[in-house]
Amino acid sequence: MARPFVKMNGAGNDFVVVNALETPFAPTADQARAISDRMTGEGCDQLIALEPSNTADAFMRVWNADGGQVETCGNALRCVGWILMQSSGKDRVVIDTLAGTTTARQEQDGRVTIDMGAPRLDWSQIPLDEAMDTRGIELQVGPIDDPVLHTPGAVSMGNPHVVFFMDHAPNDGFVRGTGSLIEHHPRFPEGVNVGFAHVLAPDHIRLRVWERGAGLTKACGTGACAALVAAARRGLSERAATVEVDGGELKIEWDEASGHVFMTGPVEVERTGTLSI
Repeated sequence: MARPFVKMNGAGNDFVVVNALETPFAPTADQARAISDRMTGEGCDQLIALEPSNTADAFMRVWNADGGQVETCGNALRCVGWILMQSSGKDRVVIDTLAGTTTARQEQDGRVTIDMGAPRLDWSQIPLDEAMDTRGIELQVGPIDDPVLHTPGAVSMGNPHVVFFMDHAPNDGFVRGTGSLIEHHPRFPEGVNVGFAHVLAPDHIRLRVWERGAGLTKACGTGACAALVAAARRGLSERAATVEVDGGELKIEWDEASGHVFMTGPVEVERTGTLSI
């Protein structure tokens, strides 16, 4: 059957969004990969389905470009929140995901803010393969006596992230090579998203991300949140900063009172179409 979709992006991180509130949408892993393929399909980082929820305005289901389902996606939450607010006339909506429930609110400048909840910082919550301090975990890239990268921070924002701190923003080849190496490292039983952060100032972080199951992406919302949290825990940044990604800028704040991380960023509708599924 023909299924309408909306192609959207949040700071360049792009999605095919399908309305499954009334008619179920259950693609196989092969079908999700085919839709995501940039050469032969619609092309996207993630495939998104909006499903009914008894506890929220909608449930957001996420498939990565490799066809695997994942817990959540920060930039997709902004896009889904925008759709739900546009259709309902509300300025705040609740979205359920496999990682839990969150809220989205419309800002006056057109951007959308997501309450990403509290970061999960214990080693078992990332998860890692053994107990260790997640401010700087036991992991390095390169020779033991002269590593290229080492001691990254680890954070879960509903999905697992590891953040390496560098004195520059790495090129595409480095991100692809190192990211693909770390993504399935035994240290991370469920795989991991790999961030490469350059702290330019206490309130400004440059970030590039190798996304688990999607590869090098223009933006990763949960990755931006993880980078801010990891930097703040090590005293490298303030608790609020602009995180500059390849596709734009995200404002991230780790609120001290609530312990929650708030992400504010843009939403863009690219086009509409139909899927033959």
